[in-house]
Amino acid sequence: MLDTCKPKSACNLPFVYNKKINTAGTSNADVPLADPGMYQLDITLRRGQSLAARDRGGTSDPYVKFKIGGKEVFRSKIIHKNLNPIWEEKACILVEHLREPLYIKVFDYDFGLQDDFMGSAFLDLTQLELNRPTDVTLTLKDPHYPDHYLGIILLSVILTPKEGEHRDVFQTQSLRLSDVHRKSHLWRGIVSITLIEGRDLKAMDSNGLSDPYVKFRLGHQKYKSKIMPKTLNPQWREQFDFHLYEERGGIIDITAWDKDAGKRDDFIGRCQVDLSALSREQTHKLELQLEEGEGHLVLLVTLTASATVSISDLSVNSLEDQKEREEILRRYSPLRIFHNLKDVGFLQVKVIRAEGLMVADVTGKSDPFCVVELNNDRLLTHTVYKNLNPEWNKIFTFNIKDIHSVLEVTVYDEDRDRSADFLGKVAIPLLSIQNGEQKAYVLKNKQLTGPTKGVIYLEIDVIFNAVKASLRTLIPKEQKYIEEENRLSKQLLLRNFIRMKRCVMVLVNAAYYVNSCFDWDSPPRSLAAFVLFLFVVWNFELYMIPLVLLLLLTWNYFLIISGKDNRQRDTVVEDMLEDEEEEDDKDDKDSEKKGFINKIYAIQEVCISVQNILDEVASFGERIKNTFNWTVPFLSWLAIVALCVFTVILYFIPLRYIVLVWGINKFTKKLRSPYAIDNNELLDFLSRVPSDVQVVQYQELKPDPSHSPCKRKKNNLG
Repeated sequence: MLDTCKPKSACNLPFVYNKKINTAGTSNADVPLADPGMYQLDITLRRGQSLAARDRGGTSDPYVKFKIGGKEVFRSKIIHKNLNPIWEEKACILVEHLREPLYIKVFDYDFGLQDDFMGSAFLDLTQLELNRPTDVTLTLKDPHYPDHYLGIILLSVILTPKEGEHRDVFQTQSLRLSDVHRKSHLWRGIVSITLIEGRDLKAMDSNGLSDPYVKFRLGHQKYKSKIMPKTLNPQWREQFDFHLYEERGGIIDITAWDKDAGKRDDFIGRCQVDLSALSREQTHKLELQLEEGEGHLVLLVTLTASATVSISDLSVNSLEDQKEREEILRRYSPLRIFHNLKDVGFLQVKVIRAEGLMVADVTGKSDPFCVVELNNDRLLTHTVYKNLNPEWNKIFTFNIKDIHSVLEVTVYDEDRDRSADFLGKVAIPLLSIQNGEQKAYVLKNKQLTGPTKGVIYLEIDVIFNAVKASLRTLIPKEQKYIEEENRLSKQLLLRNFIRMKRCVMVLVNAAYYVNSCFDWDSPPRSLAAFVLFLFVVWNFELYMIPLVLLLLLTWNYFLIISGKDNRQRDTVVEDMLEDEEEEDDKDDKDSEKKGFINKIYAIQEVCISVQNILDEVASFGERIKNTFNWTVPFLSWLAIVALCVFTVILYFIPLRYIVLVWGINKFTKKLRSPYAIDNNELLDFLSRVPSDVQVVQYQELKPDPSHSPCKRKKNNLG
């Protein structure tokens, strides 16, 4: 019944009432509310004053939503770190019934779908005089805390009547609303940043040193570097990318901190990078002086064109257009191996519909929308209101930088003035995708360990260059910028300990077995071992080490294809994950009671470190096992190729030549590439192999037969 001339988004939330409005002029309350005519409401969002602080730094990143009749008709841009923002944005809204007030809601933007409510107000349209500009001051309120002062919003509005012929613009403008929503989530470029080093930083600890780390922020995107202990001249050598949403560039805020255990981290200094001053497609070396502190930071910054990313309706399908499909296949053909090594492949995701979703609202319905993530690339659909069987029918395309990435599709319920409610999630490794097949994926819980209510129908296509994908496997894995912070959990600590114990016990049992051969517990076995020992030692050559590993991989492969799969489903890990979920639920309910561990912050931090170390050690052992178990065939084949190469090299080339080449490379690497990022190819390879926990999280659950497409229920539009 309404729409906008200049909409901003289609991501809507239910409204909140606030009945304070200051207006001037004669009221049009006498106009019949059933009047079938149209009205045009022109609004200028001026500014906000004394808004509520929602971030740790005492600031907020406010933006404003306008709604009529529960439908979002305008969303402002985000003003970062400002409690007195100036927007000066205009919106043109078509209104059919003046009885529907205009709701204004202010939020603090947070990247992880945790936007904080900052207050709401409403504008009674019946109190506006027709054809007369009116300045409006709205006091923001929180319905749950009506006595709290949350600041004011200043508007300029004018209401004018329109003829009935404007009714036919509804559908067209609704489509435009979705178009603008999609564009607001697309980026126009990539900012590649390499944090090289710090020089002469300020000493913050009593020993005359610091434990520095650096935080970066560009809009809603954040990155935190690793901590370098006890140094004033840290060498980070870290690389990461930000998305560039604005044509003119943007400002990167950089802050340096000293890590302190058991108390708040010390501030070392800050600096900024103005991207609008940097030329594109060129690497810039920047030496930045830290303000409010001492020392310098050295960065490499490169601005490049955007990768392939888009949102469209099902009618716009790149892979169904023969010409576009051929162009995509040509881009990732084997002949273009060395053309843009970062561009590994193309991913197209059709988000079709969901069925039988969880009820999240008191009305017995939900307002679901879907978030599609690939590493740090994130796009989302529109919201379907009051529906447990929504149809989105959207196509998302992504540029693949690592074929070992995992596609995450999460369904949320849009909630009133709060962060969105979680409804379900699936995680799909790209290498497990069967192209062009529409599948019903059972939605899982947050931990991806068990089912939740509902299924989601997806159709996914992956096209990639296998050689590029193999080469990218040997470089560091891209880290997600927004991840949940680790918290201390008794169940998680126990699980990681059991996983590590199982890995260690493999080595212990092997040692017992060898020792039993020496003790002649079984004479035939000891005799066979003694003969094998003499034969191997007498004929041993270095190339036999990779050759044995190669034979082990080959043996497991033939066991699998012959139907004698020795891989067992890890029910122990599954049980532990389910127990952990129950423990998390219990912790959430009893969070107010467990004050003791929160008081001993330093001990908690140590426990979290131990918990993470146990996880890393256990994951390392499990990844080695899963490489030889052919858990990811692509990686196992890649290991076979590498082992064949090493076997041939060690067989034909003397060891001293190999060691000589290795030493020359290591000694001259810093001279040849002073800003190169150090990495270990073997560890980078293993980081792509899933651990047992990830294997459980990524495995698909069998859908309920009642969710079959042929038994699909008709959508209830509420």
